[in-house]
Amino acid sequence: MKDLIRLSDEVGHALTERKPVVALETTLVAHGFPPGEGVAVGLDSEQRVREAGAVPATIGVLDGLLRIGLTEDELSQFGPDARKVGPRDLAAAIVQGAVGATTVGGTLAACRAVGIGFMGTGGLGGVHRGFPTPPDVSADLGELVRTEALIVSSGVKSILDVPATAELLETLGVPVLGYGTDDIPLFYAAHGGPPVSARVESAEEAALVARAHWRLGRHTSILLARPAEDSLDDVEPLIERALAAAHDQGIAGQAVTPFVLSYLHRESGGRTLAANGELIAANARLAAEVAVAYAAL
Repeated sequence: MKDLIRLSDEVGHALTERKPVVALETTLVAHGFPPGEGVAVGLDSEQRVREAGAVPATIGVLDGLLRIGLTEDELSQFGPDARKVGPRDLAAAIVQGAVGATTVGGTLAACRAVGIGFMGTGGLGGVHRGFPTPPDVSADLGELVRTEALIVSSGVKSILDVPATAELLETLGVPVLGYGTDDIPLFYAAHGGPPVSARVESAEEAALVARAHWRLGRHTSILLARPAEDSLDDVEPLIERALAAAHDQGIAGQAVTPFVLSYLHRESGGRTLAANGELIAANARLAAEVAVAYAAL
């Protein structure tokens, strides 16, 4: 696969030496923040992974290759015009020479190809509100049943149908661990979602659960849900208005999330923007802490 995938020297050496590696997506850099601001969040996430003792592997498609481990200059190329790349889109983006910003699902597909078992992100994709109108379910969920990885997120994206997503995760056999919480966080809000499948109190306990899960022959991913430290409990009405505006303007599919995020950032006076950046970076650090603990088992 050398003609399709390029590991950075740092990531390649870490995988060879079985050191802890944490994958990071590029869709958040390209589409989750105002132009230019996502790169700073990506670099902050990488720095927190390093501080926790792991190696960051930011993933995206660039110059006809799936690149695992990006330089700052490479990361800066993932702007608003980057193609949003899920699992189905990787091959086309590579062949067509696109700048492809990987989603959670696209990043997990890359992780499976090279053996990375830990990832940090903001929120997981899932079942969209109003299902089956539109009949929209994120490809992230399909990758969760194919990839042995632990993903740290602040629950499910708050613009989605969180109870329906939690039910589907149970059906798929994907554990949802609560990091110091008994319920799934609602991304910006620390609490309010359905119950988690189990609560853990430390990175070490999460690592032990992950090892037991995979040793039992369960080849699915594990979601470790970390609640926000500064909960924004008044965002739900804004989300409803943002989704209504998207519907009225005919915005659908992959365009919905960046539209809603932009709406929330604007109408909240920047509060959701600041919260989003902190959530992503803090989740990356926790993913690194779990990866380090797992490597020590």
